[in-house]
Amino acid sequence: MPEGDTVWLTAHRLDAALSGKKLTVAELRVPQLATSDLTGDEVREVLARGKHVLTRLEPGLTLPRHLRMDGSWQLTRAGQRPHRHPEHMIRVRLGNDAWLATGYRIHDLRLVPTGREAELVGHLGPDLLGPDWDLATAVANLSRAPDVAIGEALLDQRNLAGIGNMYKCEALFATRVNPWTPTGDVPNLDTVLSTAYRFLRANRDHPEQSTTGRTARGQEHWVYARAGEPCLRCRTPIKLAQQGAQPYQRPTYWCPRCQGETSG
Repeated sequence: MPEGDTVWLTAHRLDAALSGKKLTVAELRVPQLATSDLTGDEVREVLARGKHVLTRLEPGLTLPRHLRMDGSWQLTRAGQRPHRHPEHMIRVRLGNDAWLATGYRIHDLRLVPTGREAELVGHLGPDLLGPDWDLATAVANLSRAPDVAIGEALLDQRNLAGIGNMYKCEALFATRVNPWTPTGDVPNLDTVLSTAYRFLRANRDHPEQSTTGRTARGQEHWVYARAGEPCLRCRTPIKLAQQGAQPYQRPTYWCPRCQGETSG
């Protein structure tokens, strides 16, 4: 699943291309919306809410979409044919006289009154990259389930929205917290979340993601996707184990020296 900064950047680029203009192309290629006609509607704004992309239209409707694991968007100039994926993977096309946005394998497409957006995203905790970000609220949400491992709690979007598996691993390494530590035993929850916030903010304006400040291949992350490689801090081999119950199990990377040996 994309990290919150990837979703934010996607929404930001779509907003720049579509907002303030009327749709000349509006194709929703899912059965339940196949007869919906948005042509002529003006896009008010496109914004991210956690892992969701919300397109607000002038008639007072919102088109929410979720990228999940395999969704993506391609922006091309009007009149140009997109070529990223085969035609049968297209789920939505939104365009105006300047730009065409093509969504591939986009999930959870629907149309809802903008006033009812909370039915779709109201369950989410404060968004690290949103105007509603509030550190104290996020800490309080995490603290409600003190026995849940912190590595699992950070991925629960009901606690806070935007952290994915990579930033989970990186923020916990940076703050020397073992991913299997019960949340109630983590003494520096505010520091963990502030670190995740700093990482996402630093990467939100470009597709490259680096938590180390380095861009050389294999040097961008402290522990993520580096199983068996030496820790960049202490040279101990990075470990990998699955964390969480199916279907929410995620590969978790950590340094047994910097963060402790425990893996469940």
